[in-house]
Amino acid sequence: MNDGVKSKWEGYSPEVREKLFVLRGLVYEVAKEDGLGPVQESLKWGEASYAVKGGSPIRFDWKEKTPDFIFMYVICNSRLAETYRELYGAKLNVEGKRAVAFNINNDLPLEIVKDCISLALKYHQIKHLPLLGK
Repeated sequence: MNDGVKSKWEGYSPEVREKLFVLRGLVYEVAKEDGLGPVQESLKWGEASYAVKGGSPIRFDWKEKTPDFIFMYVICNSRLAETYRELYGAKLNVEGKRAVAFNINNDLPLEIVKDCISLALKYHQIKHLPLLGK
């Protein structure tokens, strides 16, 4: 684990860390399943960031001002949030053009999150497709 990410997450409650580790694990799982190559983990803008070559980075974080939620961020000028909303709007809390909020008290919708991560990690290969190929 990247030292910056590890240090940041050590300051969070066990419940928050547990959810963030699940999301982190899904990134590595999706990258492997989709044959996307190595995942680059770093701290960007104070948030854990995950990227693969040819993809759009994904960031995860928890914010003190919204203590019941963790967030998955995507680049706001992509079509990712719009596609997530279209595909999973009834099951995901998509905020604006860049974030998906997950209540830490609820189970993560793992298969949906994996699909969202996959779309982001393959974004530059599929961005020309309607609904990013879905």
